[in-house]
Amino acid sequence: MAGGAIISNNGGAEYPGKMTLFVFLTCLVASSGGLIFGYDIGVSGGVTSMDSFLLKFFPSVYKEEKENVSTNQYCKFDSQLLTAFTSSLYLAALIASFVASTMTRMYGRRWSMFVSGVSVLVGSALNGLAENVLILIVGRILLGVGVGFANQSVPVYLSEMAPARLRGMLNICFQLMTTIGIFVANVVNYGTAKISGGWGWRVSLALGAVPAVIITIGSLFLFDTPNSLIERGHKEKAKVVLSRIRGTDDIYHEYDDLVVASEESKAVKHPWSNILKRKYRPQLTMAILIPFFQQVTGINAIMLYAPVLFKTIGFGTEASLMSAVIIGVVKVLSTLVSIATVDKLGRRVLFLQGGTQMIICQIIVGTLIAIKFGTEGHAIVSKPYAISVVVFICLYMAGFAWSWGPLGWLVPSEIFPLEIRSAGQSITVSVNMFVTFVNAQIFLTLFCHMKFGLFYFFSGWVTMMTIFIALFLPETKNVPIEEMVLVWKKHWFWGKFIADEDVHVGNIGMSNSKP
Repeated sequence: MAGGAIISNNGGAEYPGKMTLFVFLTCLVASSGGLIFGYDIGVSGGVTSMDSFLLKFFPSVYKEEKENVSTNQYCKFDSQLLTAFTSSLYLAALIASFVASTMTRMYGRRWSMFVSGVSVLVGSALNGLAENVLILIVGRILLGVGVGFANQSVPVYLSEMAPARLRGMLNICFQLMTTIGIFVANVVNYGTAKISGGWGWRVSLALGAVPAVIITIGSLFLFDTPNSLIERGHKEKAKVVLSRIRGTDDIYHEYDDLVVASEESKAVKHPWSNILKRKYRPQLTMAILIPFFQQVTGINAIMLYAPVLFKTIGFGTEASLMSAVIIGVVKVLSTLVSIATVDKLGRRVLFLQGGTQMIICQIIVGTLIAIKFGTEGHAIVSKPYAISVVVFICLYMAGFAWSWGPLGWLVPSEIFPLEIRSAGQSITVSVNMFVTFVNAQIFLTLFCHMKFGLFYFFSGWVTMMTIFIALFLPETKNVPIEEMVLVWKKHWFWGKFIADEDVHVGNIGMSNSKP
């Protein structure tokens, strides 16, 4: 048998293969699932700051804002019904992720993408045509189902399709698309807010159908991953796909390792109970804590309500929407930094640097708001002062966008062995969506009661999670996902959970040199 694999510095194998145009285009289409997620994050905050939207669906909030009934500026948008419009999406995504886990395992990754696109198409239509809050929230729930299926399938699909040494870059395309979706939503909101007649919010909400069309049609033309094909018994087709995505016929070592992993996977009848075993404790811990920590940075709470937040602290409607657009640009550019560096610098360096930057910026933003507004929440914000707030929020966003944003999806998607991969990704998605739901539901209330202290609160969480990464996350760059157990076995803490007999390195563990 020609060719072979060598051992990387991290203890895993390096298989022959290169970046091919086929892989690039395939991953680009799959990554459009991130557009769905990003657009839905960005659009809700913008439309909830539009007067015509508030007047139609949330008149009490509109009255509070216009008549300034509240004695505290921080509390102008504190409405549980208003936050339910935003947060219902994430609760639906949480529930949908469990169904998506089974579908992804039994029918492949691309059919989960298809379901995602169809659900978002229907949800966007309902939102754009809504005449009452009930229809509005039903539409958001369908969007949530789509987000749950996309976030379950796309990161796993990208990690399985990519060559190990390029996995970080290609996987982060999902986060890049998410940030592009947020940016596009902010630009759309800025434009539709100017439409006379007060129906611009309908355009904003309905345009969520555009990324849904891309992934719905695209999924019908995608090949499923070799991992999934082998898992479902299509071994010959898996060989063809693996050869095509690697750009070489020398795929036998990688193929054999995938078959070994699949056979071990089939021996596991109950992945949900199996994931609780001691040997999977490192992966389970990361599947829970990484998405939890990603959300307690406060990022999605701030992104969801960015226009509302800026409007609350003294920006006009147009200025608040433009500030959100600027933040969107920063996130897109910063995600490109992550794509360029993640497979060179590694995951840990970006996690630690980004976390440190976020801590500093959140403290500064909290202090700037405290100096100007105090606890009473009344002040006239000068343009230079407002710009300074936006600058440090942008720096905070940049730190997140090249660290916890993309890596919060990348790392969990690449650490699970095949037999528990769908269950593990489902846990990651459900934890992420649950904490996002809670954040979205309580953010405006927290802002009302904690005021500027909310930013200090989030900075405390970022400090805690940065320490966690420094101590407990090993470097996973360039390691094939079927060989990731070697990384955990070598770790100072997690190694004690993994017995020698739990380490299966297939056919590549015996070779230390190129063929």
